[in-house]
Amino acid sequence: MSEKVIEKLKANHDILKSWMDHMHQHPEMSMKESETAKFIAEKLREMGGWEIVEGVGKYGIVASMTMGDGHKTIGLRADFDALPITEDNELPYKSKIEGMSHLCGHDAHTTMLLGAAKYLAETRNFNGTVRLIFQPGEETMEGAPAMIADGLFERFPVDSVFGMHNMPGLEAGKFYFNTGEFMAAVDNWEIELTGKGSHGSMPELSIDPIVCGSSLVLALQTIVSRNLSPWHSSVVNVGAFQSGIAGNAVPQKAILRLSIRNMKSEDRVMVLDKIRSITKSQAEAFNCGYEIREGMPGTVLVNDIDETHWAADVARKTFGEENVFTDAHPYMGSEDFAFMLEKKKGNYCMMGNGDSFMVHHPQYVFNQDLLHLGSSYWVALVEDYLQ
Repeated sequence: MSEKVIEKLKANHDILKSWMDHMHQHPEMSMKESETAKFIAEKLREMGGWEIVEGVGKYGIVASMTMGDGHKTIGLRADFDALPITEDNELPYKSKIEGMSHLCGHDAHTTMLLGAAKYLAETRNFNGTVRLIFQPGEETMEGAPAMIADGLFERFPVDSVFGMHNMPGLEAGKFYFNTGEFMAAVDNWEIELTGKGSHGSMPELSIDPIVCGSSLVLALQTIVSRNLSPWHSSVVNVGAFQSGIAGNAVPQKAILRLSIRNMKSEDRVMVLDKIRSITKSQAEAFNCGYEIREGMPGTVLVNDIDETHWAADVARKTFGEENVFTDAHPYMGSEDFAFMLEKKKGNYCMMGNGDSFMVHHPQYVFNQDLLHLGSSYWVALVEDYLQ
């Protein structure tokens, strides 16, 4: 059965590629994906059989289909937003939008779920309900919370929900699973320090936010190194430090932008509290004012043990033992699918993209030869879950 599914979806390669090519050429930023959402809904309507609801959490789409008298419901999720990065390649389907591109493979994720949707609409070989969740805004961690706040699981109940991401550096076409904490919680914060500007020749008349900010950057590095066990995984990264424009002046303000990642919820609480207290003490020590702007709260992605074992077993039966690994190393990258797994049991796995540039790199390219394998995984989950 699995070989038949894989071969049929492989025969649809040109269709899948055309869908991905279109989305790749027309990327849209997080929570602004109106045309991409229209494209997805249009393709689902052409397939027939799907009950389609648009506008869930702004641009999210849920497509549902029920067959037979089964009482179980499975949810499958794919994301479809792009990144504010200029693509650096000569692909025939290269992005047509300057400064914007699908360099994380979300166009491929949506294509693979659409491929499964096409197959399921044609065969309908399941007993129960399948819900396809097409989600906007993953890159900004807004999409999943927005869909959940809009009643995703109340309006479209599921027993379990599953997600998948491609991953460069992992062997192409192979599937990687692990239980428990699998991806880190991310918190993107901004700290603004306010001093007192002055001429550079008269620093005694100033309150220098650059000196304060420099000390703060160093102090923040002690949070992980001196408060966490080396066996725990956390990162406090200051990725931007912006202040002043002239060498002969002391500026009025400085802005630090932080990306904070934690693999355990209890570590996250401690790390964030330390950032608050250290910022306060450093600002006071240098006589600066300060404001901390905390972004969307993050959460750790935790895979359910039973659902992960089941999904990995389905993958083995579909693709063979040699193509499935159950000891995948957790990632410090983050995923807002974590919010869905807080509400419902399920699993998030990786599919290897081979030896390519990492996601978010200007030269990243998704291996389109893998599209049918991702679609086959989704179909296999549905047909096994809804026997």
